Amino acid sequence: MPLGVVGVLLVLIGLEPDLGTPALIFSIALLLLFVAGARVSSVLGVMAAAVPVIAIELWRKPYRRARLLSFLSPFENIKGAGYQLAQSILAVGSGGWFGKGIGASKLKLGYLPTPHTDFIFPVICEELGLAGAAVVLALFSTILIRGVRIARAAPNLFGTLLAAGISFMIVLQAFFNVAMSIGLVPTKGIALPFLSYGGSSLLTSMIGIGILLNISRQTRAEPLK
Repeated sequence: MPLGVVGVLLVLIGLEPDLGTPALIFSIALLLLFVAGARVSSVLGVMAAAVPVIAIELWRKPYRRARLLSFLSPFENIKGAGYQLAQSILAVGSGGWFGKGIGASKLKLGYLPTPHTDFIFPVICEELGLAGAAVVLALFSTILIRGVRIARAAPNLFGTLLAAGISFMIVLQAFFNVAMSIGLVPTKGIALPFLSYGGSSLLTSMIGIGILLNISRQTRAEPLK
């Protein structure tokens, strides 16, 4: 039943068309089912059933096929579909250990598309280097660790699932955004929470953190084992 409700939402969002957001919501739903006590075999079965659907959706739209092919070999079509990912990888690699300095990114000056939203992480890497990127990843890791601890100590199952869902929502967005910008997953329009330009993304993330902090004030004496 929970997957049926989520499935309706995924279909409606997918009709926009949008594949990145349904993939994010589907991942969060599976993780919450696991936290709620679903069997691992059931979760894996749902994942296996979703693979053909995702494959069909990737291949059905010409621009999605182009993104998939450019993801597999971005530098072979650097003047076409692979341009954005290739520029992103170049920005990440050009930062070195400590970067070029804040505001000194060159690739954001008309070379890297959407450097203020979906591809903000490569700009961070170019300006602050590996050290700055590591700090960003450490901060998101802290949100995940603290969120899981709050979920384990929540006063009831609803609090546990709510805290876990908020934590997964923020961290999975960050994971997909970073993985996309360094060529680990196909390019999709998913923002980097708290860092990408956009009021709705920032507002949603801040509301989520506020709810998470509220749950942390209502912890029970003995966390879940």
